[in-house]
Amino acid sequence: MANPTSSVTPAVARPNAVRNFGRFQLLQLLGKSARTMLWLVADPRNDQELVLAMPRQRPADASALDHWRVTARKASRVDHPSLAHVVEVGEHEQWPYITYDRGSSVTLAELMTSKGLPAQEFVPRALQALQGLAFAHEAGVAHQDLQTMMLLLPDGGPCRVMGLGVAVTPNDVDMGAGSLHAHRQAAERDVLAFGLLMHHVLAGGPALDQPDISAVVERLPPLGREMVRLPWGTTHQIPEALRAIVNRATDRQERQRYRNARTLQRALEGWLASEGEQGGGPMALLLDRIRAAGVLPSVPGGAARAARLALMERERTNELAEIVLQDTALAFELIRMVNSAQVRSAMAAGSGPVLTIRRTIAMLGLDGVRRAALALRPWPGPLNDSQATDLERVFDRVRRAARISQWLRPAGYDAEVVYLLVMLQNLGRLVVQYHFPDEAAQIRRLMLPAPSPKAGEPDEPGMTEEGAAFAVLGTDIESIGAAVARQWGLDDAVLHMARRMPPTTPVRSAETDDEVLRLTASCANEVVDATLLPVHQQTGALHRVAQRYARVLGVTPRDLQLSAQGIAPGSDDDDAARASQLGGLT
Repeated sequence: MANPTSSVTPAVARPNAVRNFGRFQLLQLLGKSARTMLWLVADPRNDQELVLAMPRQRPADASALDHWRVTARKASRVDHPSLAHVVEVGEHEQWPYITYDRGSSVTLAELMTSKGLPAQEFVPRALQALQGLAFAHEAGVAHQDLQTMMLLLPDGGPCRVMGLGVAVTPNDVDMGAGSLHAHRQAAERDVLAFGLLMHHVLAGGPALDQPDISAVVERLPPLGREMVRLPWGTTHQIPEALRAIVNRATDRQERQRYRNARTLQRALEGWLASEGEQGGGPMALLLDRIRAAGVLPSVPGGAARAARLALMERERTNELAEIVLQDTALAFELIRMVNSAQVRSAMAAGSGPVLTIRRTIAMLGLDGVRRAALALRPWPGPLNDSQATDLERVFDRVRRAARISQWLRPAGYDAEVVYLLVMLQNLGRLVVQYHFPDEAAQIRRLMLPAPSPKAGEPDEPGMTEEGAAFAVLGTDIESIGAAVARQWGLDDAVLHMARRMPPTTPVRSAETDDEVLRLTASCANEVVDATLLPVHQQTGALHRVAQRYARVLGVTPRDLQLSAQGIAPGSDDDDAARASQLGGLT
């Protein structure tokens, strides 16, 4: 039975005295909020137990009652496996009601305890309910009072949502085609309420200590100023990606929240698939899209580049490697080909993965390079003009970081290897931008700072890239890149180097050459990240990067400032810049 904090109002034991509502015998109060009430009732007509849902307030007049009937009947016609089956829409003494088939189900409120529910047990049920809610929204029906008591959990079969069309809401409006904006607002409120419901279940208690979710919604922006975040000390551990999803659903900044139920559904599906290593979610979709459109399209000018390759001679390997590196997609395709099981099996026993284009060309031959170039999807693949511009911007950013890594690498390390490692550290970002362009745009928006609501105070920071990816895709971008690289046949050592150093991990030493290469690529990526900040923040950010990597790579703030400007430290351009500075001082 429900814990006193687990539902809007706890269910009460069956009374000894018989109470009736019309022909129905009231057996048990399943819960109530400020807007709705749920009873377990007996219907003498067919000797069946049903759930009866009714508004807490009687419609104000005949017109309001007619409006309620229209809304309720429209809701009852929305048919989905995750929406509870409506038995009857009726009224008794001008009190309207809807009855539902309960069967052997219990409500989520009845199942809840003060410990909450484990994520792996709850999220699949939440997904089922969310699918039904999204379907209702797309049919033009909003719920208006989602509560834990409104979810029916059967022994088998999907979780089902009750209560569509029951609540009599303030300023009740028609949700038909004539009021699309009002419906959108009501649907967004439902998604926020669903986020608060997930918060309640995972935390083991209601947000803001208020069991009525609709009341909590009114205390959050734009109506109130409260903030809701999942606590850390919960009975059941909440995985970080799921925490990011739930916190985004209830974020104090309206612009950060999920716009509709489908986007929240996709994020939860992505998390569930990634957590359980199932065959669904973003990785399954990504693999389907890779089969259709390739890993990446050839960059602009790819056709001319392929024609040049066709005319080149075998002996000019270094020049050929330079041409290949100008096309990120071609470089990745060759790395994939040369590390495939078939090619690797033909190599000497014990040989490792291939991470230079020169060696790749030697193994595949010029004909293999030509085939790879001609097999690439022409620019920009399936992307529209705006999406292609965004992808080209990411390509430019990656190539810039790769050039910087060559300037910053310690003496003795192969420039081409560190160049490719920078590209591999950005593989996830590139494939997300190409195959999930809308989601990539969402991630960028979530990372943007928001203006402070109070004048004179600093802007509120946006999400980290990892948190934003969790909230949109249900997994992080690094893991997507690693999954693609693993499919290519790259081993664990390379997969480790292809992961950027987490920003919160201190860099104290590098015990192996692999770690030096990884840190060099990470440093170059962080330099480019710093240049994307507002101008007044760039110098400080570059100094922090220099402090982070100085001990291992020997870089100075000036080295990074020159690199950020496109000047190789120690080059003739560096000497010219230094001479210019000295001349200015004299």
